[in-house]
Amino acid sequence: MIKMFRATQRTFNPQLESLVARPKSAFVFGFLVTAIAVLAALSWFHRSQIDEARSAQVILNQIAVLTRGINNLTLTALQKQNLSPEADTEMSEARHALPKAVLAAHLHAYHTAALEKVWPALENYTTSAGRQWILMQMGDFDEAKQVDFQEVSPQFDLMQHQVQIAVEAEEQWAQGVALRARNELLVAAVLAATTILLLFLRLQRQEHVGQLQETERNALRESEERFRALTEQSTDIILIADPSGQISYASPSVHTVLAVHGESLVGTNMVDLVHPDDLAKTLSTGPRSLAYGQNPIVEFRLRHADGKWHYFECVVRNLIQHKNIGGIVYNARDITERKHTQEELLFNATHDVLTGLPNRALFLGRLQSVVDRMKRHPDQAAAVLFIDIDDFKVVNDCYGHATGDVLIKEVSKRLRACMRSDGTIARMGGDEFTVLVEDVANPSDAIRVAERIQSSFARPFLLEGHEIFKSMSIGIALTSPEVPAEAVLQNADIAMYRAKSQGKACSELFDRTMHEQVMSRLLLEARLRYALENEELTLHYQPIVAVDTRAVQGFEALLRWQPSGSNSIPPSTFIPVAEQCGLIVPISVSVLKKACLEAANWRQRYPADPPLYVSINISSKHFSHAGFIGHVKEALEESAVDPQCVTIEFTESLAMNDVAATLRTMSQLRTFGVKLSIDDFGTGYSSLSYLRRFPVDTLKIDQSFVKTMDAENYAIVKTIIGLARNLDLKVIAEGVETPNQHQLLALAGCGSAQGYLFAEPMPAKSVGVFIESNRRNSGETKRIGLARSTAGL
Repeated sequence: MIKMFRATQRTFNPQLESLVARPKSAFVFGFLVTAIAVLAALSWFHRSQIDEARSAQVILNQIAVLTRGINNLTLTALQKQNLSPEADTEMSEARHALPKAVLAAHLHAYHTAALEKVWPALENYTTSAGRQWILMQMGDFDEAKQVDFQEVSPQFDLMQHQVQIAVEAEEQWAQGVALRARNELLVAAVLAATTILLLFLRLQRQEHVGQLQETERNALRESEERFRALTEQSTDIILIADPSGQISYASPSVHTVLAVHGESLVGTNMVDLVHPDDLAKTLSTGPRSLAYGQNPIVEFRLRHADGKWHYFECVVRNLIQHKNIGGIVYNARDITERKHTQEELLFNATHDVLTGLPNRALFLGRLQSVVDRMKRHPDQAAAVLFIDIDDFKVVNDCYGHATGDVLIKEVSKRLRACMRSDGTIARMGGDEFTVLVEDVANPSDAIRVAERIQSSFARPFLLEGHEIFKSMSIGIALTSPEVPAEAVLQNADIAMYRAKSQGKACSELFDRTMHEQVMSRLLLEARLRYALENEELTLHYQPIVAVDTRAVQGFEALLRWQPSGSNSIPPSTFIPVAEQCGLIVPISVSVLKKACLEAANWRQRYPADPPLYVSINISSKHFSHAGFIGHVKEALEESAVDPQCVTIEFTESLAMNDVAATLRTMSQLRTFGVKLSIDDFGTGYSSLSYLRRFPVDTLKIDQSFVKTMDAENYAIVKTIIGLARNLDLKVIAEGVETPNQHQLLALAGCGSAQGYLFAEPMPAKSVGVFIESNRRNSGETKRIGLARSTAGL
């Protein structure tokens, strides 16, 4: 069996041998092959037994045929009572053939017990048949018949019966053996098919495994090639070193990044590659990563072949215990460009783009550092100079913003030239600069720096081929331990605005009074906003009367502010604040609407010819506002007042500020039908040619000329009245407080006047009473009295 298995195993080809090389596979396939071989051998063996059984059947049938032949010859001879030579010969041949057949039958293996019973019956038959044949040869046919009847025939029938039983037994046994042989062949075929299927599946699996292995090998090869290409072309470099910094591996990308061959770094120390300031933290990161189980990130600088230092961001992995690495892995990426970009962004975030000077944020940071230092060392004071270019807007308007930028750059250069190395110059924005002067022993040190700056600006700037002179207004504030940086800068700003209010081109040292004034103005602004929202601002009306009869002609609307729970605030105090903070426009719009409503009420309740009018003062801010014309139109439409009952007043200086714009606005107002008046006439710089072109109706003589009616002022008053008469304009004198002023105005031919002599400004509810009283008292007696007083002069 073992030899058969080995022989069968040797029949497999090398590939199959590889399939059964494993112990389990070898046992399974060996068992299957052995079983197939055994079953095949058994089937062959059983086939040979079947053949023997078939041969035995043939021989038994031959014996049966021979014995029947002998029996037939005997019966024939007995019937004929004659033994012919032919019969004798046939009998001899049959008797000779029968032993051979019997011998052949004996040579075959017996498979059934039935065959054993054939031989005695055959032997008895052949013996009786032989004696009978001898009797017939002797001619004793009667005795032969007697023997045939008594012995031969029964024995012949018994022998034929035993032969038939033996043949059938052999046939039955052969069929059983044939069935077993077929089953064995079938099982062998099934096992063979199973073996072939298993071999096929194993082959398929082997092929699949081979394909997977080939794919893995290809993937590994491609990965190695890709890794090699990446390491050669990548901007990341990989270094492997021991804890002391000894380099054992450097990726090929080192040449791409640092222009150094990686092989040349192997065996060297990182001391030769890393910046000295970064070496300690770089070498300590590896052991720390192992201790904390992390992969820390560290930044360091590596030396390029050209000697420059490049910034790298590195992930450090401690793989000393790894059998294939055995060191600390530094995976570094070049971030030099990113570092430079960050530095540029940081510079731009803390410096002015145009001049390169520190900006407000950086300046405040340095100033706060000085303040903090002063808390520890009170004697180390400093000063802040807040510098503003006087009338810088003129340069932008005349030459453009590009030229303005050039001027800003030149100013920054001159400021740098004026300062010591320890001073900080910054640009706050626009045309504002600041200077931080450290180690200031007393205010005179800062004042000298301001004077040095003022002197440097005495020279002209050459812009667009033109020499331009520019002065500076400088505010100075000293640092104090208890004052934060923002407050110091604010103090310097306040002092700068004080310098501008003093005529520009000068410097002012901040004191507490300035701060109090600013805080007072801010408080007043807040109160003014509240007053506008809560209607604390009201209108009072001062009558305008005819000089000769004192008959009321109209009223000037005057704004008054009576805060709740406190004293009234004069317009000279809050009007400038309203103009500075932008509240003047909504206040002026409110005045327009209220005054027009009152004028419409007067016309309805107190008709006159000409009708009573209201005169409304307009701020320069509102007059130049884009919505001014719309505001006037809206007030006229809402009140439904006759435009002839409304007079718009504006100052002489306002009219001359922008003549072209003033003319356009006046023309639009005239289309509404309102009247126009120039207030405070004589205090500005009116040109007579422009005055002739202005479509005004009235000139109001400033009260400064009326209040002191000396010879000079009286001459001015008469000149203004004469000018108005020649231009066909009405004249109103303001600030009349004494009868003497009244009489002089009458002598000069002034038509109208207003002042405390006639009536103080009154609230709207008192206007009606005044009108009725005025009309009762302004009669002929008034005219006579005025004439007598004039004649007395």
